[in-house]
Formats: sequence, C-alpha cells, structure tokens
Amino acid sequence: MMREKIAKAQRIVVKIGSALLTNDGQGLDVARIGLWVAQIAQLRAQGKEVVLVSSGSIAAGMKRLGFTSRPTQVNELQAAAAVGQMELVGVYESHFEKHGLCTAQILLTHDDLSNRRRYLNARSSLRTLLGFGVVPIINENDTVVTDEIRFGDNDTLGALVANLVEADALIILTDQQGLFDKNPRDYPDATLISHASASDDRLESMASGGAGLLGSGGMLTKVRAARLAARSGADTLIASGREDNVIPRVAMGESIGTWLEPDYCRQAARKLWIAGHLKSRGSLVLDTGAVRALREEGTSLLAVGVKDAEGSFSRGDMVVCVDELGVLVARGLINYSVAETLKLLGQPSSNIGGILGYEAEPELIHRDDLVII
Repeated sequence: MMREKIAKAQRIVVKIGSALLTNDGQGLDVARIGLWVAQIAQLRAQGKEVVLVSSGSIAAGMKRLGFTSRPTQVNELQAAAAVGQMELVGVYESHFEKHGLCTAQILLTHDDLSNRRRYLNARSSLRTLLGFGVVPIINENDTVVTDEIRFGDNDTLGALVANLVEADALIILTDQQGLFDKNPRDYPDATLISHASASDDRLESMASGGAGLLGSGGMLTKVRAARLAARSGADTLIASGREDNVIPRVAMGESIGTWLEPDYCRQAARKLWIAGHLKSRGSLVLDTGAVRALREEGTSLLAVGVKDAEGSFSRGDMVVCVDELGVLVARGLINYSVAETLKLLGQPSSNIGGILGYEAEPELIHRDDLVII
C-alpha cells in the first residue's frame, strides 16, 4: 500500500534539516547538497512537482560569523540568518542550474500561513511557480521573526507548506533513520517504527524531544508535523538524509524510514477541515442556477450566480452559501472581501478585472475550497 500511495504522489514537499545541510555545524556541506539537488532533479524529470523547505541559514551564518554554538540572543540569530541565507540560496541555485532547473526563494513566517489573506497569496504564488516548472526553496524568515526563531521549527513549516500547496507527500530528511519506539541513542534495542497512523497518540511518547545543537526541532516536532500535514491528507515520511539516493527511493515507495499515514484522503481531509474547523464570517445567497450547478455538476461558485452577500468577511475567510429560501447549500473559502463581492454580484467572471481593477481569481469560491452540505 505504501509503495502504491507514495509512488503516485505528484506534488511532494521535501524538508532538509540543519544538521544534514551543515554536516553537524561544519558549514554548508556543498557536495552533499549537490547530491540532494540531483535527487530532486530526478523527481522533476519524472514529472513530479517538488517544493523544498530548507533549514540551514542560521547554522551557515553561525559558521561565517565565528559562532561555535547556537546564539541565545534574538538579534544574533537574526544576523546569522541574514548572512547564512545568502550563502544557502546561492549554493542551491548553482546546483539546480546544473540540472537545467530554475529556483525561487520564498521566505515565510508562521504568521504568513495563519493569516488567511497572506495564506491565499502565498498559495497563489507557489501554484504559479510550480506551473512554470520552478523549484521553490522555502525557509522561515528568521531575519524578522522573533518567537518563531526561539520556539519555531522547519518541520512545522514543512507541514504547513504541505497544507498550503495541497501536497500528496511530505518527506522529512533528518540525521536519524526514522522514528523509533524509544530513543536509539540511549537504548540499543530500540525498534524502528516503519508505519503508523499520523494521529496515533502513542507516537509522541515514543519521539525524542532533543533537537541537537543546531536545529530547533527534534523527532517530536516531526511527529507533530506529520499530524499537521495529515490535516490536508498528505502522507509523511521521516528518513535519514544520509541514505544513498534516499529521495527517489522514498518517492518510489521503497520501505525506508517511518511512514505516517493520514486517516483521510487528501480531498476528504481538506473538506472536513473547511466544514468543521473554520468559523463562518458571512453568507452568500445563491440563485437557483448556482445551487443546481454546485450540487449536480460540482462546479466552482461564480459571481454571476450570487444574488446577495452579508457579513464582515475578507479574502480567505469561510462563508456559508444558502439558497433564496435560506437553506444551507455549502461552505467555502471565498476569494474576495464582502465589499468586493457586493460589487461583483450577478457579474460574469470576465467583468471582474474591469469592476475591481484586478482579478485575484475568476471564481468567488473554487470548487477545491467548497464543501456541499
């Protein structure tokens, strides 16, 4: 089952940790980074889309600035990140160019992915880049964040990116073989967990909380990241980045590391999240034709079929859709604010740009962001 699911994955997020990228703090391991880039290039040659979430900027900057241990002052961490990010992206770009692949740097904070407007803007940008065949390289914007540096981790960022781009799989490369039933550093008889449900409560008690000297995460954050990724139906694989050709082997479904499986398929998981975990910020009244199109044809919701809008919603908020008698029809994430929506009522999609001066999306609610009730 694992071989079939992962082999079919078309959109994959790969996260590589600091200990791997810097060879445990000795500076960026340029040669090994080249090997991982070559492996990602193999996936691209197979037609798969890949988003790379890379740690390493702080660790690389520490080396350049002469730190022998991870700084504790936020301003020093920010300085290390600013210096290290330049080197990190340059190394990636030079390696990807050898394979004829274009890259893009995207710096995010966790706040970017919790703010619905910025979330949708980031999603739109990433989808466009993937459509052009670009490999986005994402890191946390450590030069401006504060609490995220001290308490955040790129395992969580990787999971949030998997949610953002609706990835089929999240591959977390670490310096361990995977998740064991107890800490293998302390217990020689520790057993590798090869397969489990991402929602299994026992996993957290098995995971070690240690992050090492360079990183901010640990196996515990990887387990929690898998649970986050499962929210949008993504499988998570935790494996050693030091395994030969590990990325293509994992992507082909070879049994390496730990596979944490979501309880629901991608679309079902996302629909459950929209329907059950988001608070409504407003409502739309649909005409008969729009109701029929949603229920019988599974279409997106267009402005031409909307008769009225009320509430205080912004782009990315969840709104409820009702028919002209007030009967609930659907819930969904809207692409325009209430003020913009009121201007678009009854208008064809071709008129959006002329009315608003721009077009964020051709539909009010895309069918992937819509749950029929």
